Amino acid sequence: MTTAPSPLARIAAPLAGVPASLALPVGIFALLALMVLPIPALLLDIFFVLNIAISIAVLMVALNARRPLDFSSFPSVLLFATLLRLALNVASTRVVLVHGHEGGAAAGHVIESFAAFLVGGNFVVGLFVFAILMIINMIVITKGAGRVSEVSARFVLDALPGKQMAIDADIAAGLVTADEARERRREVTVEADFYGSMDGASKFVKGDAMAALLILGVNIVAGFAIGMISHGLSASEAGEAYVTLAVGDALVAQVPALLLSIAAAAIVTRVSDQRDLAGQIGGQFADPRGWLPVALILGAVGMVPAMPQTIFLPAAAIAIAIWWQLRKHANAPAAPPEQVEEVSPDHIALADVADATLVTIELGYGIVGLVDAAQGAPLITRITGIRKQLSRDLGFVLPQFRIRDSLELGAQDYAVVMGGVSIARGQVRPGKLLAIDAGDVRPGHGLTGEPTRDPSFDCPALWIAAGSRDHAVAEGFLVVDPASVIATHANQALLAEAHQLLGPDEVREWVDGLKARAPALVEAVTPDPLPLPALTRTLRALMADGIGLAHPQPLFTALALALQRTTDFDAVIDAVRADLSQRLVARIVGPDEALKVVTLDARLEGAILGGMIDPATGQPLIEPDCGAMILREVNAVADAEKGPVALIVQPPARRALAALLRHRAPRCLVLSIAELPASQPIAVVGVIGVSPEAHALPQPEGIAA
Repeated sequence: MTTAPSPLARIAAPLAGVPASLALPVGIFALLALMVLPIPALLLDIFFVLNIAISIAVLMVALNARRPLDFSSFPSVLLFATLLRLALNVASTRVVLVHGHEGGAAAGHVIESFAAFLVGGNFVVGLFVFAILMIINMIVITKGAGRVSEVSARFVLDALPGKQMAIDADIAAGLVTADEARERRREVTVEADFYGSMDGASKFVKGDAMAALLILGVNIVAGFAIGMISHGLSASEAGEAYVTLAVGDALVAQVPALLLSIAAAAIVTRVSDQRDLAGQIGGQFADPRGWLPVALILGAVGMVPAMPQTIFLPAAAIAIAIWWQLRKHANAPAAPPEQVEEVSPDHIALADVADATLVTIELGYGIVGLVDAAQGAPLITRITGIRKQLSRDLGFVLPQFRIRDSLELGAQDYAVVMGGVSIARGQVRPGKLLAIDAGDVRPGHGLTGEPTRDPSFDCPALWIAAGSRDHAVAEGFLVVDPASVIATHANQALLAEAHQLLGPDEVREWVDGLKARAPALVEAVTPDPLPLPALTRTLRALMADGIGLAHPQPLFTALALALQRTTDFDAVIDAVRADLSQRLVARIVGPDEALKVVTLDARLEGAILGGMIDPATGQPLIEPDCGAMILREVNAVADAEKGPVALIVQPPARRALAALLRHRAPRCLVLSIAELPASQPIAVVGVIGVSPEAHALPQPEGIAA
């Protein structure tokens, strides 16, 4: 995999007349040439200025980095900058010792200027200045930066296995994608490499300082020897000529070294932040409470007679001014919101065409008053209560519902939409009440109204005037307002499709709640062997079969036991259903009541099991005529019993029959023989398919019954 050259390399390479990929090797060979080949004083001045410019640039990049890894190439940059400085030391030593007797300009104007201006031409002063810079660089900055680099490298390397395990756990749980995990692993590796490299790179700075000291000593001794022996100079003349230039040369090299040491210390002491170092420090010093004590102390010190009041008192005044401005800024009211830019009429945003809400209740324009705050917003109150009740029944927090008007509906129509698909529709009459005949209405009640049927339970009903409420209640009607009609209908529709409301975010929150109480149980199921997507699929399938999540520990226990035997999806669902069969039966019968059971005739069940098989799912296919007959007879038995019944079938036929009856015969619970609790009393109330027509069901050709 090839890496594109940096923008700086693409700019510098054409200037040097070499391809970008060769810029770095050519630069290294140029450094070697500086060490072994004599160069003129003018070229030496150019390289000295370049060295200072590079050091300043490195320091600025280090200060502007928001986190250490933003300057991950710093160890390599430090190496090359150190090599450049050492090469210049060798080249300048050659020039000073060869041409030092000719005067200061013979070694270049940069060395001459540093020797003449910074130390006033006095090499003794220059030696002391150089010594002080060496102490600051080696003992204070370099030593501290080296210690920080060492400790940081140790901590980062110790934490590396834990970070890798955390990434593996997140990807196993489905919290991150493979690309995100790969990027996080790359960042962890780069971080470990960076701090490890910085631990070694800090030795470059320390070694460079030691080399500068040794080179200065060599230049002084060699200068005296060459000046007095080769050129016949006196000791004072040799010192004036050679030592002054040697000190100037040492100072020229020591200033960039000090800048790089500061840059290294700034990098390794950084804390990751969204701001650069200046913004981070400025933001943390912007608290006005810290400046008032500064002003008071400076003022108190300035009042002492022996102190220079002309310095302390103005400094106290400046601190007071800073405190006042910061306090004024902190107490200032928040700035008004920026003016929103006018959006072009032809601009279409994603939010304009996408609906992120999973459940939406749409209202026709004639019933939008049900959400009017001036009228108490009765529908919003009812929907909020329904959402809370559904969350309690299902065992997880449902996402928020959205209520909006729709011009596509009739004036008095409403619709319950899930994921963009309408799952329930109905009509209400604003200003009226719905009187529902639930079976307790007395004959000849005399109540008049608009005949209709209750959309939730399909019972006969009447839309009556609000003033007839008492009459309807006296006659045995159940009276509800339009908001309750919509809310109840939405509750029934969402309850039937509750598994569609369960997503990975809800499952993660549900698992986190269980983990606080039973961490070992959770670890037995997720993320191994079931990562988050697989666990979501499994729980949705169980909810579709009527097993809610309101009691998570028994459900997770059954799931953990099933996973010990198999990881096949269908087999796990069947095992959990069998383990929680008592919960399934409890949906339609009390603890001491007999379960009303319907069975299939042996020939009919054999025909279903021996018939065609769906190649995609491996489940039996039920012929349309046979399915219609089963539906008709099951509903007839449920009507005769005036309540729910259970259809008991062989395990291979359960899924196909459950899919057939789930929505068309909601009062019939389909169970396999393995899912029938052993202690549950039963009462057989019907056998499906005992008619002659059922016995004459055709067998598929080539397949035995």
